[in-house]
Amino acid sequence: MLTYAAATLAGFILLVWGADRFVLGAGGTARNLGVPPLLIGLTLVGMATSGPEIFVSVVAALGDEPELAMGNAIGSNIANIALVLGTTALVMPIVIRSATLRREMPALLAVTLLLVMVFLNRTITRPEGLLLLMGLVVLMYWLIVLSSRFDPADPITAEIEAEIPANIPMVSSVAWLVVGLVVLLAGSNLLVWGAHNVAEAMGVSDLVIGLTLVAVGTSFPELAVSIVSALKQEHDLALVVGLAAAIRPATLEPELLTLHLPVMIGVTLMLFAIAYNLSGKSRIGRLEGAVLLASFFAYHGYLALR
Repeated sequence: MLTYAAATLAGFILLVWGADRFVLGAGGTARNLGVPPLLIGLTLVGMATSGPEIFVSVVAALGDEPELAMGNAIGSNIANIALVLGTTALVMPIVIRSATLRREMPALLAVTLLLVMVFLNRTITRPEGLLLLMGLVVLMYWLIVLSSRFDPADPITAEIEAEIPANIPMVSSVAWLVVGLVVLLAGSNLLVWGAHNVAEAMGVSDLVIGLTLVAVGTSFPELAVSIVSALKQEHDLALVVGLAAAIRPATLEPELLTLHLPVMIGVTLMLFAIAYNLSGKSRIGRLEGAVLLASFFAYHGYLALR
């Protein structure tokens, strides 16, 4: 058990470091190629910060552990909203002044509803996985259109500029991109192996381990960065689930529909209700942050007690 726990912890450490290097390399390479900063931030960096979830789910699917992959995808979505945004708002209330971010929030709801439709029959096939990936392509196109219409005074611009590395030579950028990919792959393999064996030793399913231990661990990079990264993270749910399903179709446990998916929908609607405001005064205060955080601990506490 100690070996499995150590492997899981080492996998988390490699994933966090690898994701950081991958973001550095991807952002630097795109900037050196002349890609506009906002477009890099809305697409490339947003997906790069999802590296841990994506790699873990792909490795789990390749290893014939699709429930671990699905649990990681759904659990990470819950953690990124309830834990990451809740903690951020509790420390410092969030005022969302960016019109760009407010336009992204309906896309978050659309991705969530698409995932619900796919999961309704408790199976996810390769065609459904490909459908999710096609949905991601449409979303990426929308973000490209969005970036071409942005207001230069939008507050999101400064945050994205701060995220994207500058003055990094192309050779160094490409080198860090490759190193990040290799480390992400190594960390994912180590984490999936350790987490699967921890689940067996504890007598719980891969789905539960994916929803809890793996999901929270792969969300640590978002916990360490800004509100922008946490919100952009949700779009990649379609990528994580779509890739896993395209690799390995799965039949899912009934409680995915009766418990875990409703929790994900609930925290998503909660975020939408408290943050999406057409008057332009969107705000996530300490009270709302506390409610989000309490919902996260209540959910995980219930799973632990079971």
